[in-house]
Amino acid sequence: MASPSHLEALPTPQLLHTPGAYPPSPGEAEESIAVSSHFSLSHALDKRRAEYTRSQQIRIKVGTWNVASVAGTEKDIGGWFIGSKGLSEQLSVLSLENETDVEAPGDVEDVGTQEARRDKKLSTLPKNEHNDLPAGREIGLYVLGLQEIVDVSSPAEALRPYNDPHPGRKWKQAVEAALPDGYVKVAEQQLVGLFLLIYAAPSIAPTISSVSTASVPTGFMGYMGNKGAVSARIVLGETTRLTFVNCHLAAGTEKGNLERRNWDASQVLSRTKFDSVDGGDGTEEEIGEGIGDEDFAFWFGDLNYRLETLPGDDVRRLLMVHTTKEYEPGQPSKRKIEAELATHSHDSLVPPSEEDFTGDKSSYEFAPVGSSSFTLENPQDTDPMSNPASLQTTISSLLRHDQLSHQIKQKKAFHDGWREGPITFLPTYKYDIGSVGMFDSSEKKRGPSWCDRILFRTRQDRLDYEKKASDEAASKRRDEEMKSHGIDDNTVTDEEILFDYDPENDGANETYNENEAKDPEAVTTDAGFEDKIHQEYYTSHQRVLSSDHKPLDAVFALTYDAVDPGLKAKVHQEIVRVLDKAENEGRPSVAVVVDHHLDSKENATFDGVDFGEVCFDDPKSRTITIANTGGVLATIGFADRDQPGTVAPPWLNIHFDRPTDFLSDNDYTLTPGDAANVELTVNVSSIPLVRDLNAGTTSLDDVLVLRVHNGRDYFLSLRAKWQASAFGHSIERLIRVPEGGVRKLQQRSSTFSSNLNLEAPAKWSTPREIFRLAEAIEECLARAVADYGMRGTTPPPWVQNPSWPFSVDESDYSSAKKAELSSLRESIREALDTDTAFSNTMLAAAGEVQKAEALGPTLIAFLESIEDGVITHSLWLDLERGIVEREKGKKVLSNEEERTWILDTL
Repeated sequence: MASPSHLEALPTPQLLHTPGAYPPSPGEAEESIAVSSHFSLSHALDKRRAEYTRSQQIRIKVGTWNVASVAGTEKDIGGWFIGSKGLSEQLSVLSLENETDVEAPGDVEDVGTQEARRDKKLSTLPKNEHNDLPAGREIGLYVLGLQEIVDVSSPAEALRPYNDPHPGRKWKQAVEAALPDGYVKVAEQQLVGLFLLIYAAPSIAPTISSVSTASVPTGFMGYMGNKGAVSARIVLGETTRLTFVNCHLAAGTEKGNLERRNWDASQVLSRTKFDSVDGGDGTEEEIGEGIGDEDFAFWFGDLNYRLETLPGDDVRRLLMVHTTKEYEPGQPSKRKIEAELATHSHDSLVPPSEEDFTGDKSSYEFAPVGSSSFTLENPQDTDPMSNPASLQTTISSLLRHDQLSHQIKQKKAFHDGWREGPITFLPTYKYDIGSVGMFDSSEKKRGPSWCDRILFRTRQDRLDYEKKASDEAASKRRDEEMKSHGIDDNTVTDEEILFDYDPENDGANETYNENEAKDPEAVTTDAGFEDKIHQEYYTSHQRVLSSDHKPLDAVFALTYDAVDPGLKAKVHQEIVRVLDKAENEGRPSVAVVVDHHLDSKENATFDGVDFGEVCFDDPKSRTITIANTGGVLATIGFADRDQPGTVAPPWLNIHFDRPTDFLSDNDYTLTPGDAANVELTVNVSSIPLVRDLNAGTTSLDDVLVLRVHNGRDYFLSLRAKWQASAFGHSIERLIRVPEGGVRKLQQRSSTFSSNLNLEAPAKWSTPREIFRLAEAIEECLARAVADYGMRGTTPPPWVQNPSWPFSVDESDYSSAKKAELSSLRESIREALDTDTAFSNTMLAAAGEVQKAEALGPTLIAFLESIEDGVITHSLWLDLERGIVEREKGKKVLSNEEERTWILDTL
């Protein structure tokens, strides 16, 4: 069982006040409260990762091949990429560890026979080939990048607005047919002729997550798919992020083509975006990733960088001096190569030998007769241990003219930490299709080049580059500051400067190349793990004949820490238990008690607040008690609803028995053991709300959310039964209400409106409520006038207020008198709604003046509540038409006649 000591370093994050999140309470910043949130849980889990991660080793095979849209190339993919076949021992040198000497059963098919039997319907690989390269199940992750699976030079393909999936299908089928059983495709991405496939071993596939792919077209106009890159990002074992980039950069040998290649690469870097990484615990990173955010990156494909400053035809012939040795005498390709070399026999076309070096051996000059000539760097400077006449010495000398190496050194492309293993194989481009060693014999005779490359970079490589670039920039700024102050090398002594550094020239003569592959080294990943990577080999498959490019692959051994799901789940459970215990002890808790009103009509089984029957403008109150039952301060308040600052429906008022906290409008802090009484009052006084309640389109049911900051939320249900009111209706409805009033109609159904037939004949010429109120006012006013006439001691209220009793000034009334008037008006409204006599209400015991002051405002309020008014718009139009017609007819009515006409119209 985990102990709380695992949580000692947990932070106290400032999270939003949302349900389930428990940040520190106000005023308790000094207290370290373990909180059960995604942040703290994942942080605690991360601190114990050593308990559920185990070191794993995997081989990653990266292959790239420009298939030149040649039919039948898919027949070779399984042999060279999965089976590691198609190698030439004489034309490449592999640096393999732990090689075993296994005697092959039979001789490998010779080159001439292999070329002679080439058929588009069959594999072109040599028969009976055996080697010790890792293959089949020895590889955990196969990553294949193909270029030109369609003819990208065709406008129909390059400008196609969508990817044609048919070419990719045959490649997937060919790869899957060659893979061992159980391998799973984890990623696939196509951009016109670019195709990226990633397959994982059965034991690796379940550990791969957060797979995301992207395409960046950089072709015609910078945005078409004939050139560009397809990429994939995966997370291995929930710990290690890998990115794979398969590209096809701009072709051509001119300077402008070189600059376009660099531009293409920069666009791929800046425009590649992946989806957010899944955190493994249900969380995701806020933003997506690009190239550079991974732990290990692999960039491969047809980069198209060439050999510069060397005549291509001379390089062809120099390399074919070596490739001709692959053929037996008399074989067609050997005769073809020898015939071409023979035409230049007078140029003394032979590879350099020890005797060819004289003097200080600073350089070796190969100068054929004629205008064509070039100088190779001293091969002994490249590798003093090698034979000057060997193929490897020739390759090393040619690599001094490699454009990619120059662009890296000049910091124009791939200079930010990218590395490449030693190149010990022939240029991969351009060959006659069907040939092992015949470089382009067409009329163009394109110069051989290492166009196809596999680069890689670790997170540490990128960080080292960024630090070096920062140091150089700082040094340059210091130099410029010194010069701006008039300080130069002629005036400064050695003691006056810390160092003198020239980034352009310092280290120029050093043989160390930071871009070459290094021995296995520890790399700290973004997740904080120590991983190691080592390139086991890097070679071309010279004996694959079906394209004008030779395929290229490399195997990387990766040691990484992977999550064991079973162990992680166990640790996760332990942390949850610890956090739950700390959470329950440290977070505030309250108890909510509802004071049920002694109303027999309430439902005793209802746990919320029941207001019972509610009438128009008749407030009803209930009380709840909120007690702090925890051991820490509890800050409470009702949560906002849809509109900020609104915590309750418009018909409800909330009142606490204490003031709010300082600088807060809705929070109240309770000490442990303290309790607050809250009065909830429902009052329906809005006529629009009355209409909705009468119509049944709304109700008095709601839920309040009591929020305990840093604690749980409490949901408080509210309920009230609306009693139908005569207020708020139209005259058309009121004159059809039967005896018994609106309440009698409501008893038949839950709403008043559903029981009223507007097509039925009117039962009354005028709403009975108006008749009853007018008659009652007339009677009490008559009695009031008589009473004042008999007493004659004080002036009557209508003398001081001509609008009395319809407008009553209550400013001088006592609270008791106001409450009494309010009760009288409630009883009047109840009598109207139930169609009961006023004499059966409180009104019977009141004085005549009180009766009038209760009845008059009630009549005004009733008239104001009538929907569409007492005289509707249509009635006004009828009256106006009648007046206009009389004026046109010059008909004059007496006052009595006009009154009669108006009453008839109404």
